[in-house]
Amino acid sequence: MGRDSRVGPRKRPTQRRSRETVDAILDGAAQVFERSGYAAGTTNRIAERAGVSVGSVYEYFPNKDAIVVALAERELDKEREALLAILARPPAGESLAKLLGRFVLAVVELHAARPNLHRILFEEADHPPRVHACVLRFEEALAHALESSLRARGAGGADPDTCAHLIVQTTEALAHRFVLRGIHDLDREAFIEQTTRLLAGYAGSRPIAMRRRSR
Repeated sequence: MGRDSRVGPRKRPTQRRSRETVDAILDGAAQVFERSGYAAGTTNRIAERAGVSVGSVYEYFPNKDAIVVALAERELDKEREALLAILARPPAGESLAKLLGRFVLAVVELHAARPNLHRILFEEADHPPRVHACVLRFEEALAHALESSLRARGAGGADPDTCAHLIVQTTEALAHRFVLRGIHDLDREAFIEQTTRLLAGYAGSRPIAMRRRSR
């Protein structure tokens, strides 16, 4: 049995009461991790915070790692919906720089909403294949939406698909670093402005023809 099979939910909630119990467990886990850290976030503490018995926790999750995976998936699903609302449905006539600026701002706000939880889920906790797959789906969905916006504006150079993927991943990486550790001496407004300029310059630039080296 592979490690990833031990981090999936033990029981899928189908009824409303079951879903509410799982949500309570995940909410409790998020609060415990934020306040006490990953190592101290035991299933006993999670159950106490969620207001359920430890037996109820184990009814749905075989261990703490499974709770972390479910929590990471839930957080990514929320972020994806919020960011797709920006990338997939931009106002008519909106410039590329304006679109990217709103995207950068939204990513920063999502990271800053619960920075300790974000750090624990995506830095401290182990990442089994299931979490990596969820992150990949998250990035693919955003990149696909952004690619459409780039093509509609004649942007993205010779390969809008690659351009969109790099913008999504660069924005996520820079926002994560900025929120948790800062970058140089930039404040939030300056970070958003500079990052937007970086991305807009890249997305709007024409492809550069590479010179062949003479033999």
